Amino acid sequence: MALSAHLRRAFALAAFALVSAAQTAPARADIKVGIDLSSTGPAAVIGITSKNAMTMWPKTIAGQPAQYIFLDDGSDPGAAVRNINKLIHEDHVDVIVGPNITPAALAALDPVAESHTPMITLIGSGSVVEPQTGPRVWAFKMAQTDSAMADVMTRYMSNHGVKTVGFIGFADSYGDSWLKEFSTFAKLRRISIVATERYNRTDSSVTGQVLKLIEARPDAMLVAGAGTPAVLPQRELVQRGFKGPIYQTHGIATPAFIKLGGKDVEGTLFPTQPVVVARTLPGDHPSKKAALAFVDAYEATFGAGSVTQFAGDAAGVYPRLNDAVARALKTAQPGTEAFRSALRTALEQTHELVVPNGVVNTSAGDHVGLDQRASVMGAIKGGKFVYVSQ
Repeated sequence: MALSAHLRRAFALAAFALVSAAQTAPARADIKVGIDLSSTGPAAVIGITSKNAMTMWPKTIAGQPAQYIFLDDGSDPGAAVRNINKLIHEDHVDVIVGPNITPAALAALDPVAESHTPMITLIGSGSVVEPQTGPRVWAFKMAQTDSAMADVMTRYMSNHGVKTVGFIGFADSYGDSWLKEFSTFAKLRRISIVATERYNRTDSSVTGQVLKLIEARPDAMLVAGAGTPAVLPQRELVQRGFKGPIYQTHGIATPAFIKLGGKDVEGTLFPTQPVVVARTLPGDHPSKKAALAFVDAYEATFGAGSVTQFAGDAAGVYPRLNDAVARALKTAQPGTEAFRSALRTALEQTHELVVPNGVVNTSAGDHVGLDQRASVMGAIKGGKFVYVSQ
């Protein structure tokens, strides 16, 4: 959906402050951005809102014309790899944005590394960028890591008297990452995981797993899922009579989760990033101004209450590209391997860049670049996502 010229200008100026006199460089070849998203399939609720935010991007990057080439992987890692190979070898893109599910992003590492094409992923798991060796040196990530989110979540649990937790997560790399990171921080804060269960994104029942979790009598439950498939275990827990607090991960922050979950997800606690709770953030949060500007622009186009964390992550890609492309253009021309390498280096040297979901400082060892300013606790209250203090 296209924005009016006025709103496009307001978004670009207020949210990101991207236009400057330094961008009046001589015309060069178009910057080609290849975008792979899960716009259909189980992860569509994530991919669609990401794409919505990308349709709001300006038509230039660092003052140069930009082409945005969108492909849908259907939430299938194999299709994602085929899309990325097409974008690299047929469309000759300068950078890949996406995928937005962990299995697809991991599968994409080899093709982007072999072609020396930087990739900015939209996933939660840090596994695509950690450690910074081998093909991972070509990957970057917008969303805060599972590790940082597990840190803020377990700190909140500890501050609110949680001593034991039951865990149920996706039976894939997302669930694996969350179990690993949560276990690390739970141990640090003397929280015991008393039961562990897994389920598939496409499952229609988790009754057996939930009964085992309830039998373990934990103080709280953690559902490590993303999007609407994360509703299933919570609904079963509530309907089976679990009365303790239920925590979810940052992967739930979409209006579709609240709509599908209804009263069963009221009171959910979860770690998130600034965009999701922008209107209730403390006034001194460094990303509040950028987050609010983006939320206002997004909801003016897609409707009140429509913004998601994933839309916020996607919005943040543009200022990161704009910042890095401006520096890469000083050494090479778009459409060349030299430019892709220069862009990778520039993305690795981002400093104090404010985006809607945090403040970015990258390095050779850190291709996420977000600190605890990008991690806050949220809750579902009155059918809305709101900020809650530690």
